[in-house]
Amino acid sequence: MQSELEQRLAELRDKGLYRRLRVISGPQGPRVLLDGKPVLLLCSNNYLGLADDPRVRGAAAEAAMRYGAGAGASRLVSGNMTVHRRLEERLAEFKGYEACVLFGSGYLANTGVIQALARAGEVVLSDELNHASIIDGCRLAKAERFVYRHCDLEHLEWGLRKAEGRASLIVTDSVFSMDGDVAPLAEIVELAERYDCRVMVDEAHATGALGPGGRGAVAAAGLEGEVDVLVGTLGKALGSYGAYVCCSRTMAKYLVNTARTLIFSTALPPPVVAAALAALEILEQRPERVERLRRNARILRSTLADHGVEVPSQTQILPAVVGPAEAATRACELALERGVFAQAIRPPTVPEGTSRLRLTVMASHTEAELRHAGRTLAQALRTARQEMRERTSSALAVA
Repeated sequence: MQSELEQRLAELRDKGLYRRLRVISGPQGPRVLLDGKPVLLLCSNNYLGLADDPRVRGAAAEAAMRYGAGAGASRLVSGNMTVHRRLEERLAEFKGYEACVLFGSGYLANTGVIQALARAGEVVLSDELNHASIIDGCRLAKAERFVYRHCDLEHLEWGLRKAEGRASLIVTDSVFSMDGDVAPLAEIVELAERYDCRVMVDEAHATGALGPGGRGAVAAAGLEGEVDVLVGTLGKALGSYGAYVCCSRTMAKYLVNTARTLIFSTALPPPVVAAALAALEILEQRPERVERLRRNARILRSTLADHGVEVPSQTQILPAVVGPAEAATRACELALERGVFAQAIRPPTVPEGTSRLRLTVMASHTEAELRHAGRTLAQALRTARQEMRERTSSALAVA
């Protein structure tokens, strides 16, 4: 059995798909120690720089002393604490919903909600580039699946017609995690109303980045209250860990009774809940952080363009698509040698032939850091692409 696993690992290496865990020392920030080497970090989801904010860290420490390190049980047993309820109330208010339910992670939220809402005999419709947690939630649900082409409204409507009244749920990311583009939410909601089915939107990468006061893409589109289920995470712009689902009071009660990933999971540790509460308070009090994030995305995007690298995204996620997995890995290594860390993203995370450096900015980056990173990354991408072309030419010549 061991030799079989070694063979599988060797196959991953041959395809350029082998992964390893790198180690960061110290808190998340623009500059970190990566495997003992100081680097400029361009692939963190700590978008607003709140993970290492002293007020957020202090709130976590205080909660640990007040409530303890862990919740001790699932929320339906004895793990539901006042700090959980307070965060749910604040998030519901922030997002403009009646109720909110905390989950252990974004993965648990998406898989649990979809399983609870998409039942046998029904149809769940999902964008082909949705996050893996949505994809797996659709697979685990007993409903029939229809995967529509990325942001293709005609294909989505074709799926709704084909469902013949059985469509129960349309699920989409609002900001797609690997491409940084935004779903056509207004049109999706209109289709859902026309075909009488619910809409579920994952705002993991939109909260703290888009919309008035960082309230997300749903708020930016003026759709508060029109999206039935709004999922968000606490581990990105809010700098902590966990996830939440905003919805109606009736929906919240239903999920508490039917979402298996909530029922059978230990409640979030009080320190991470308190950290998220402090981060949310800072976001509301200092919305200029959101504008700094947007400004920093523009700076990196324009610097890359000045050096021949075009990225189509208009959000804080900037995908520099390379193509072959080996080329993306090589670009990552070249940039790292020059002190910039931007992780290579390869299949199965992205489709075959679209491997990339997924660049993300933080509000706490300086303009000088981003200008330097843009120049460094552009050079690394050019070199990696040239080396790949030369290897391909050599292989063809030998053949």
